[in-house]
Amino acid sequence: MISFTRLPEIAPDEIIAHMSNPRVAKHMPLLTFEWDRAAVAQFVAGKEERWRVDGLGHWAILSDGRYVGWDGFQKEGGEWDYGLVLKPGSFGLGPRILRKALDFAIADKRIPFVTFLLPPSRRKLGALERLGAEFVGVSEYEGAGFLKYRLETE
Repeated sequence: MISFTRLPEIAPDEIIAHMSNPRVAKHMPLLTFEWDRAAVAQFVAGKEERWRVDGLGHWAILSDGRYVGWDGFQKEGGEWDYGLVLKPGSFGLGPRILRKALDFAIADKRIPFVTFLLPPSRRKLGALERLGAEFVGVSEYEGAGFLKYRLETE
């Protein structure tokens, strides 16, 4: 069973192990630092701040009560961007988790569409296209290039 909780509920060492995994880092061009307790504290505080400011943010994802990654919505300008970062042993849960997140977005009137910023290293994008997401173009974010997709939720 997939469930969601807030990131402060996850032990920092779990997040450090997750975000330090080379298979995760391979697809995260902004991951240019070493994950330690200070990095986790800053990351969690930043994601919690989004909840305070925007009323929505990122969750920790649990599968049968076990931490498998994080996902959520973050306001980027006037757009709600969705991000999903799973532990390597849980990559196969992605479609199920994405479906739950999109169901949430469809039910939330604040989110008329969702954007996805994917690193160019991601080659398998058929699932997004099957959902109806349209390629918008290449977008720069914090100095890195990303493939930007948009999915209408209304």
